[in-house]
Amino acid sequence: MGTRFMLSSQPFPPKPHQPLHPNIPPFPLTKVHYTASRNLIRGKRVHSTSKYGNFLGLRPEYQPEALDFDLPWCHPSDRARFDVIIIGAGPAGIRLAEQVSLYGVKVCCVDPDPLSVWPNNYGVWVDEFESLGLEDCLDKTWPMACVHVDDSKTKYLDRCYGRVGRRKLKERLIEGCVSNGVRFHKAKAWEVEHQEFESCVLCDDGVELKGSLVVDASGFGSRFVSYDKVRNQGYQIAHGVLAEVEEHPFDLDKMVLMDWRDSHLGNEPSLRVSNSRVPTFLYAMPFSSNLIFLEETSLVSRPVLSYMEVKRRMVARLRHLGIRVKRVLEDEKCLIPMGGPLPRIPQNVMAIGGTSGVVHPSTGYMVARTMAVAPVVAFAIAECLGSTRMIRGKQLYDRVWNKMWPIEKRMEREFYSFGMETLLKLDLNGSRSFFNAFFDLKPYYWQGFLSSKLSLKELLWLSISLFGHASNPSKFDIVTKCPVPLAKMMGNIALEYI
Repeated sequence: MGTRFMLSSQPFPPKPHQPLHPNIPPFPLTKVHYTASRNLIRGKRVHSTSKYGNFLGLRPEYQPEALDFDLPWCHPSDRARFDVIIIGAGPAGIRLAEQVSLYGVKVCCVDPDPLSVWPNNYGVWVDEFESLGLEDCLDKTWPMACVHVDDSKTKYLDRCYGRVGRRKLKERLIEGCVSNGVRFHKAKAWEVEHQEFESCVLCDDGVELKGSLVVDASGFGSRFVSYDKVRNQGYQIAHGVLAEVEEHPFDLDKMVLMDWRDSHLGNEPSLRVSNSRVPTFLYAMPFSSNLIFLEETSLVSRPVLSYMEVKRRMVARLRHLGIRVKRVLEDEKCLIPMGGPLPRIPQNVMAIGGTSGVVHPSTGYMVARTMAVAPVVAFAIAECLGSTRMIRGKQLYDRVWNKMWPIEKRMEREFYSFGMETLLKLDLNGSRSFFNAFFDLKPYYWQGFLSSKLSLKELLWLSISLFGHASNPSKFDIVTKCPVPLAKMMGNIALEYI
């Protein structure tokens, strides 16, 4: 989920980082994720005449520019030994590097392209970033959000929503890293070898980096973190575009968190049937009357919904809403594994970010939680490696892993995973009923749930309250479809106590 930038009447392309509109800050540009035809890959613009419309054939017009920093590189001739080696320079890796280096801990960050702009779009609740002192890293905010439950019912959420400025956030974190003495190595981590008190990261350029702790922040496709349970995840998949349009019907002071309406599929019987079983919704961030970020999203499915199916539903929706796409400025494919077991705790590679289990199992949100948990992990590392005692090996791994995932957090995550398992069993009508009741809860509860801030006791009260607010059909869904996920959750919680 995410957002983008703003247009003016000036010719394209603009100068680097020049605002596209006097009232909108310059937005960073994303990497392009191509799933298009051969003609598109060869650089030709495709004008489709199929019933799905032609914007799927429009090539994104912008490419990202790397950050302009003089990074302190790690040179093999230095033969330096580090306290912490972080694999990956995404939001999780750079945030942890910035935080742990505050304590004087020697850090090296390994990434094939540490100055590249992050490709993903990140949407957050503004209060989440305010509590972290990161509100100046938001490019755009909306005072309200809304949820279109169906054609006759809309929920208005009195909570500010923001689009994270990827360039702003990375520049701020990189500046902290540089100030704190973090070293960088431009390579891909290939293998990690362990001894009793030291680990060695082997890179694809032949360089070997040694440190007391290796932290894997390389994302969902990691090969360095182990699991001792079957990874039966759900998947969130979405197709998003930042587009110049002739017009759109959305209010400029509200972002659309979810639009569950399906009237756009009236003339698409096959799509309507599949959407009734595994529904998708529209997520939209309007920047102006003719610039908007639009994303068709499957909240969670198992197995993952077809990407082409998501795009076809999006085309049908935009056509029904009268949104004619003139130009695609950016596009993205989003695929987020959700839920499933945590990594084995403890183990000799620490994890943070996508591979560590911090993704919200019911929503797919991660960036705010990652920004919040990194200082906690950093302090635990500093207590061990920044002290004169130099706690290393198994004691180090145990302390750091359990600081990130104390028993109460593991139990709370089981509850959020129960939420995901429940959502997996709901069709379109069930999803509508669920979110209609969910956003009828007191703001403290629905806001706390979405931000992963509720205690286990509060989550239990939320469940009771949610059942009370639910319609009779929704209560029937809960009673008939939730016993198995509920039993699974209770079993997993019991195992955490053993």
